[in-house]
Amino acid sequence: MVRHFPRTTRSRALAALAVGSLLLGVAVVPLAAADDLKDKKHKVERKIAGASDDLDESSAQARRAASALSAARARLDAAQAQLAQTRGELAAAQVLDQEMQAKLDAAVARLDQARADLAAGRRKIADQQETLGEIVVQNYQTGDPSLMGLSMVLTSQDPAELTGQLNSVQNVLDKESVTLDRLEASRALLTVQEQEVEDAKVEVAKERKAAAENLLRKQGLEAQAESAEQQVTSLVSLREDAQQEADKAKAADLAHLHGLQKERSRIAAILKKRADEARARAAAAARRAGQASGPILSDNGPTHSSGFLDYPVVGPVTSPFGWRIHPIYGYRSLHDGVDFGAACGTPIRAAASGTVLERYFQTAWGNRVIIDHGFHHGVGLATITNHMVGPAIVSPGQHVDRGQIVGYVGTTGWSTGCHLHYTVLQNGSPVDPMNWF
Repeated sequence: MVRHFPRTTRSRALAALAVGSLLLGVAVVPLAAADDLKDKKHKVERKIAGASDDLDESSAQARRAASALSAARARLDAAQAQLAQTRGELAAAQVLDQEMQAKLDAAVARLDQARADLAAGRRKIADQQETLGEIVVQNYQTGDPSLMGLSMVLTSQDPAELTGQLNSVQNVLDKESVTLDRLEASRALLTVQEQEVEDAKVEVAKERKAAAENLLRKQGLEAQAESAEQQVTSLVSLREDAQQEADKAKAADLAHLHGLQKERSRIAAILKKRADEARARAAAAARRAGQASGPILSDNGPTHSSGFLDYPVVGPVTSPFGWRIHPIYGYRSLHDGVDFGAACGTPIRAAASGTVLERYFQTAWGNRVIIDHGFHHGVGLATITNHMVGPAIVSPGQHVDRGQIVGYVGTTGWSTGCHLHYTVLQNGSPVDPMNWF
């Protein structure tokens, strides 16, 4: 769980917890699982918040450049995806256009064939009508074949001659009947052919309409593809510009961080010298008192929470101490303190009594104050308060008491929002502050 109690409040809370445990007995055990879940939930929330706090190790210009580059890349990715989709749709439309053209050509060919068949059928009917007309004229001139047959029967004396005449008459009648049947069949076929022509006309119109619609769609996709290509070209240029700005900002930040490392080394050297002097004084005092100094002087600081330091502000830890990958630059760096979530203007108190070593403004850390708390647990202990809203309200060389207000939470320097970045140093080297709270 996130601990954010002052030292005295923490003691009372521990006492109350001990009494409550005695009263509840085994009833406390089921609550442990719930507390564990809450603790895991808080850790996840702190990790999410810490992802934003990690950006404190980059300047506002770098963050803006990185954001612009990320946006440019996202827009370019979206534009390239849109272009790829449009090209795919255009390719499909072009294939469909070829298929529709083939269908239209086939429909036109069927229409032409149907029209040719219809014309041939009409000519055939005309020929058959002409043949039938000739037969009718011949019958009219020679008389009705059926009546002629009756006349022959009544007037003929020779049976053989009568048979021959009757056969001739029957042949004329058969020829007329066959010609008439063929004419009726041709007329029926002509009706079918006329319907085939109409159906072929409808099919051609349908295929032409579909081809025209696909042509318009293809032309629209061609225009979209051209526009998308132009947009991609423009966004590529924009991304390159954003990349150059990001590279410049990164180079400037890295140069500043290199200078910041020198600043850290300077402070570490000062604090180490003071720690060595304090150690020497402690050893001399121990010798004068005739005490064994080994265990005290070689403790090397606490490995677990010692309760020596009070929390500087009331608020949750939003980003812990430790190594992490920088969200913009990608290199592995040490987050050399803990971040406390607190509103701007929140009082910051001295975690323990000590002497103000320095108070100044630094580009990355903003308004900061360094307090030397002396020699404890075998190490020289110091704390640094960063990103204060204004200069510390204590001065170099001034003695401060535990709990005394030294400044107020702000968001100066490379800060993304109101919070306190709190660093604890042992002999000038940063360590996990949680081991001292």
